Amino acid sequence: MTRRSRQDRQQARQRGIAAETLCLWLLRLKGYRILARDLRTPVGEIDIVARRGLTLVAVEVKRRARLEEAAEAIGQQQRRRILRALAWFAQRQPDGEGLTMRFDAMLLDGGLLPRHIRDAWRDGG
Repeated sequence: MTRRSRQDRQQARQRGIAAETLCLWLLRLKGYRILARDLRTPVGEIDIVARRGLTLVAVEVKRRARLEEAAEAIGQQQRRRILRALAWFAQRQPDGEGLTMRFDAMLLDGGLLPRHIRDAWRDGG
């Protein structure tokens, strides 16, 4: 495994920020209210936390050369951390106990629009 240069890491981070921004706008156009971006909690991180109706949604954004690679990049351990982070976030919302939690993925492969996969995984990770 080769180490990436600092410049490569910075470029990857910039592509990630651009991908998340595109996903944010697409979610807004679909009627979601964005509650948090790059949420860091003591138990995990979530790229985007959104709400639509009574559903609280954790959205994981992945950009890779191919959509299949992007989907495979969301591993079981990461899913468990996202689950814990969303539960942590929901507990701090005034109406958090009445909300349904869902886990979505938004995958990008260099095409024009991300692929939004609703309910990409269940609570079990």
